[in-house]
Order: sequence, then C-alpha cells, then structure tokens
Amino acid sequence: MKSKNNLKELSYYGLLLRSYLKESHPEKADDFQYIKSRSDIAAETYSNAIKDGYSHDRAAEMASQSLYSGLLFSKFDTIRNILWEEFSYIPENEVDQKVLALLPLCEEVFAGYNLHDEFAYSSEYDQLYTELVGLIDIWEEENEL
Repeated sequence: MKSKNNLKELSYYGLLLRSYLKESHPEKADDFQYIKSRSDIAAETYSNAIKDGYSHDRAAEMASQSLYSGLLFSKFDTIRNILWEEFSYIPENEVDQKVLALLPLCEEVFAGYNLHDEFAYSSEYDQLYTELVGLIDIWEEENEL
C-alpha cells in the first residue's frame, strides 16, 4: 500500500523517471527517495531555466538532461539486447526474467569498463558486448538458459 501512496506523491518528473527506471534500471524503480531527489533536481533545473529566459522547450530539455544523467547506459538493456539478438529462441515474455538472473553473473564483466551515458556509442561497447555474449553462452551451456 505504501508504494501506491508514493506513486501518488510523485511529480511529473518523478513519474517520467520511474517509468524509465522500470524499463531500463528495474533495480532502482522502487527507490522513491532516489526518484524524488532526482525529480526535484529536474524540476528546479526547469524552473531556473525559465527564470533565466530559456524557452519552455529548452528548459524541458535541460530538466530531462538532469533527470536522466548517469542513467542512459543500462546494464539491463544491454543484456536484454544481447538475449534478443544472440539468443532469439528465448520466448519474449521470459527475457526480462532471464536478464534479472544474468545481471549478477555479468557484473564482473561490466566492472572492467568505465560505463557512462555515451558508452553504447564508444569503441569499447563492441568488446563488452562480445565478452557478455561469451559469458552468457558458457553459462547457458552449463545451466540451460
């Protein structure tokens, strides 16, 4: 019941962030203090931008940048994409559950990289992708993914 009360208290930015977190960072989706803190920063960024004379569109863009900063690269999304692309025989309705099971296994591989918002566009991304495919493939053989 407390979760529903927290949802009612979320601002526009809080609801946007929670929706994004549910999709790309599910481990953070129920951390309402984290969501509230980031959404407050986004709202303040928007307000300050308007006060400084920026257009509503530019202010909204600036608020979004502050809201999603540090969250644009997602380990969850990366593993999910690998399962979709390389292990396409896994039923679509089981992929997210498999990702959650694989995340702890993949942490050691992720730890070897400096992950940031633009990481998916870096030259290192292909190497990370290849390492994760290999790890998942080995794990699959041993555990019947």
